[in-house]
Amino acid sequence: MESSDHYVYQTIAKSLVDHEVHTLFGLMGDANLFMVNDFVRSHDKTFVPVAFEGSAVLMALSYSKFAHSVGVATVTHGPGFTNCITALAEGVKGNTSMVLLCGDTPVATPQNLQNIDQRELTKATGAGFVQMRTPKTATEDIARAFYQTQVERRPVVLNMPADFMWEKVEHNKVVFPVFNDPVLALEGDNLDEAIGMLASAKRPVILAGGGAIGAEESLIRLADRLEAPLATTLKAKAMFNNHPFNMDIFGTLSTPAAYEAIDKSDCVAAFGASLHHFTTDRGALMKGKRVIQINDTLAEIGKNYHPDAALVGDAELTANNILKWLDDAEIPPSGFTKELNSKDLTAHPPAVQKNSADGALDFVHALEQLDAALPDNRILTTDGGRFMTEVWCRVKAPDAKSFIATTNFGSIGIGLQHAIGACFAVPNRPVVLFTGDGGFMMAGINEFNTAVRLNQDLITIVCNDSAYGAEHIQFVDKNIDPSLSQFEWPSFADVATALGGQGIAVETNDQLGAAIEAIKHRDRPLLIELMLDPDDVPRMRI
Repeated sequence: MESSDHYVYQTIAKSLVDHEVHTLFGLMGDANLFMVNDFVRSHDKTFVPVAFEGSAVLMALSYSKFAHSVGVATVTHGPGFTNCITALAEGVKGNTSMVLLCGDTPVATPQNLQNIDQRELTKATGAGFVQMRTPKTATEDIARAFYQTQVERRPVVLNMPADFMWEKVEHNKVVFPVFNDPVLALEGDNLDEAIGMLASAKRPVILAGGGAIGAEESLIRLADRLEAPLATTLKAKAMFNNHPFNMDIFGTLSTPAAYEAIDKSDCVAAFGASLHHFTTDRGALMKGKRVIQINDTLAEIGKNYHPDAALVGDAELTANNILKWLDDAEIPPSGFTKELNSKDLTAHPPAVQKNSADGALDFVHALEQLDAALPDNRILTTDGGRFMTEVWCRVKAPDAKSFIATTNFGSIGIGLQHAIGACFAVPNRPVVLFTGDGGFMMAGINEFNTAVRLNQDLITIVCNDSAYGAEHIQFVDKNIDPSLSQFEWPSFADVATALGGQGIAVETNDQLGAAIEAIKHRDRPLLIELMLDPDDVPRMRI
């Protein structure tokens, strides 16, 4: 066992290294600045300084997904922590593991100006909370936070009193192993029932959610054996890109042909999906079907839609097990895919190109042109807003591990932070962000400069209809003047250039061509501002 005398701030930094943390996102204050300095100076690790505390949490959440390790952020106490509430809620609802090292006001000064009950605030978000109990227990408390975030699949806040930092302690390396071997239902009535439903199905569909990412090969083998088409939830977008009977996103975002195929199917086997009401089209797509739900977390089964049969198990192992039973029983394939036209399954209605009028582009045409021009090895991220459903349907990601949608809490203004987190998790690939004008104005401007300062390969596309779209639609639908939802923003292209990046405003097809050329020759963060008509942006497909 390693041991030596350290100040607490030093032992915290060393504990991060013990947990194989290489990148730390955050904003320094008097409760964490010495720890951050030691993490960088003594251990030669990376610190990503953000402009707003919540951004650090969002970047760490994205880093967790793309780096396949626990993302870590740090902020100081009081307002530094309260600025993280929305980000923590996004992580909780997304079942994402990350640790927030949060300073707290000194225990000895309860009347500190920035004192607030950080435990109670954390509880309100649904995140976990670990209190650093004493200077001597610092390494054990940190290890507990890392363990808890992985087994509970949610962010965990480690609360660190500022007056502990200059206490002397002996550093003991403490890392708790995580016991997370995949589980499998080998036998039993539930397994028999699920296999029976698939065996008797005439038109089965295999559906994969975010919890099934990594099980592609096994699910494809099962689908081919059943002659069943494949579909994904939004979180698993692009999982079956190259399969001839890939239907893309299942539910309200389906193509017309895919929706029709799903509608006439008689059995849906959902792996790693929670069956959200957007996926089931509020239950409409599940009517008249037997639904089998396979998930490695019991609490996810029946949470949104109650299945006819369920298995608690790992997606890959369970798919392999079902396939073995089907083979052993010599169950014939369904023949469903023979009824389908594979080219139609992923074909969304084509763009009908319009001439730009009054300084506004045709949005769908612009998306299709950008999709063809953006780097093939892109990481695709999207912010919230009414523009996003067309982006999800018309802009490709290379695979499911290369896509993230910031949709868990229904917030806008959190996409650019996720994009920067992805930049650091996968530094050898370009990251593409689609965001709206409201979301970019809310939180994108400050962190776009962070991408510039840190020289990230980031392509930001701002879909600017000069309005808050969801509110604009509601006013229009009720024949109410929508002007309160409309804004005269500054030129985001000019702002991006002023912040040190390259900004290009696009109002015409010729300007779109110039923007596409800029994508090819970019040498710093690039922002493309698509000028849109608020009355001509396609409605959200949800």
